Amino acid sequence: MKVTKTVSLVDRIATDRLVLRTAHISHAHDLQTYLLENRTYLQPWEPLRDDVFFEIDTVADRLQLMEQKTASGDALHFLLFHSDGHRMVGVCNFTNIVRGAFQACHLGFSLAEKAQGQELMREGLEAAITHVFEDMKLHRVMANYRPQNVRSARLLTHLGFELEGKARAYLQINGAWADHLLTSLINPKTY
Repeated sequence: MKVTKTVSLVDRIATDRLVLRTAHISHAHDLQTYLLENRTYLQPWEPLRDDVFFEIDTVADRLQLMEQKTASGDALHFLLFHSDGHRMVGVCNFTNIVRGAFQACHLGFSLAEKAQGQELMREGLEAAITHVFEDMKLHRVMANYRPQNVRSARLLTHLGFELEGKARAYLQINGAWADHLLTSLINPKTY
């Protein structure tokens, strides 16, 4: 897969079929549309969301916070668009970035229901993880998923994530405390 990067490595990453853009307040309508169109589809895998979560002002506020966390180096939030640049199809976030002796972060991601089965998330995550390892020099990316989430398990395995354990009642998902499987991917250049 060919990956090209534009002037600012944090600003935009292009792959064959996607453009990963760092979250910006100007994307409020794109993100709101994505969230509303996929609300029912994503609900089993996310915390309960009230109607306010989907309002444009709330979405804009979250994007502004994402911008701040990206600027401070505490996180990196990408919105995934088809390469034509007009249709948002997913998100991937590298959060809880810790430097020092740890050099690690947590990965979260979601993909639109209509984009499933096309390996778009794999393509986007391969490019994003390359950036996190090569340009940000992180050592470890951790990703956790519910055992019932077969798609995420398959994707993370394909990307090289290794199972490290199980956390009981790890996160409150869809209104109930849910077990999660803990995985990580180590930067081969720092190992």
